[in-house]
Amino acid sequence: MSEHQHPGEDCVDFLERIVYLLDNELDEADCSAVRLHLDECSPCLEKYDLQRTVKAVVARSCSEAAPRELRERVMLRIREVQVRITEG
Repeated sequence: MSEHQHPGEDCVDFLERIVYLLDNELDEADCSAVRLHLDECSPCLEKYDLQRTVKAVVARSCSEAAPRELRERVMLRIREVQVRITEG
C-alpha cells in the first residue's frame, strides 16, 4: 500500500468524491474521510485545489454578462437556425 492509500480505498475513490465535496453533496462522515485523505495525500490535494480553482473560475465567468455585440450575433444566429428549421 502506498503512502496515499487507505485499506480498502485508493485515490480513485477519493478523487470521485472530491467533486461531491466541492458541491457540498457529501454527508459529514464522507466529508471527514475525504478531508483526512487530502491531509495525507499531496497528489489528491493538488487535484482538489485544481478542481476548486476551475469551479471558482467557471462560477465567476457564469456571472459575467456577454458583450452586447456578442449577444446580438448569437440571437441573430438562433433566429437564422429557427427559420431554416421552420422552412425545412
